[in-house]
Amino acid sequence: MTEATSFPCARFIKEIGRGAHGARALSPEDTYALYNAMLDGRVSDVELGAVLLAYRIKGETAAELAAMLAAAHASFEPVRVADAARLAISIPSYNGARKQPNLVPLLALLLAREGIPTLVHGVTTDPGRVTSAEIFGALGIAPATSHAAIENELATRRVAFVSIDVLAPKLARLLALRRIMGVRNSTHTLVKLLQPFAPAGLRLVNYTHPEYRESLAALFLGHPEAAAGGALLARGTEGEAVADTRRQVQIDWLHDGIADTLVEPERSSPDVQPVALPESRDAATTAEWIDSVLAGKIPVPPTLARQVNTIVQIARIARHA
Repeated sequence: MTEATSFPCARFIKEIGRGAHGARALSPEDTYALYNAMLDGRVSDVELGAVLLAYRIKGETAAELAAMLAAAHASFEPVRVADAARLAISIPSYNGARKQPNLVPLLALLLAREGIPTLVHGVTTDPGRVTSAEIFGALGIAPATSHAAIENELATRRVAFVSIDVLAPKLARLLALRRIMGVRNSTHTLVKLLQPFAPAGLRLVNYTHPEYRESLAALFLGHPEAAAGGALLARGTEGEAVADTRRQVQIDWLHDGIADTLVEPERSSPDVQPVALPESRDAATTAEWIDSVLAGKIPVPPTLARQVNTIVQIARIARHA
């Protein structure tokens, strides 16, 4: 890095680095400029680490997230769907399975069977977890290796998986810093909010803690530029945007500045029989179980079927809009 290309961060760190209670949010313009420089590799290692840790402690406001997301979108080429009349769906998959089977690939394949172009983007491996990429691989679906390959697979079989390294390499570089720093950073939030399509498609967005629901709703309802295409917001399953087979959670459709609750939450009941899931969460066993579900030998879990039906309804509305 040369002085001509470097991006001094001291004045930004001074604002965001004062701790959880003393830190102040940056303006949208400053946030965009800072995150854009981070993506371009124009921030020194010392300053980059300071910025990432400062935001880790402070947290991002909705306005800061919107500005970062704008910079993120400007950093990669969007995916174009051949059939513009169909609403494309994107499913972020960055957590994988730790305790329960990862059913993101089943969700994607069920949507594809309904004729909905569905892109899953995420990481290929994660120690101690079973990723969607590994399950797709066991199902015979290899990761797309280029934007052209993504578009071809969406056109021919309606489903594709792509690594973030291929979809958005600059974001992947910041995401990988977790291995060095030991903690997540703002990019881990942003990759789950990405709008990969042009024209914009529907994003499945999930949260783990209830307070994040409010901040994500504020982002999509208060910042139209970040909300293009809309989002389906629901509590995730181990951080993945797929329905929890153990309970029905609330599903909100955030679009055009409004929030429509499409599915109401249901309380768990001891009288309800648990859904029969794969005996193991490993990729091979999960893939074999998914094949059985797709073949009609095993019923689709009710909450997952409801999630699919909800997305199909939105796709039909979008088609006739």
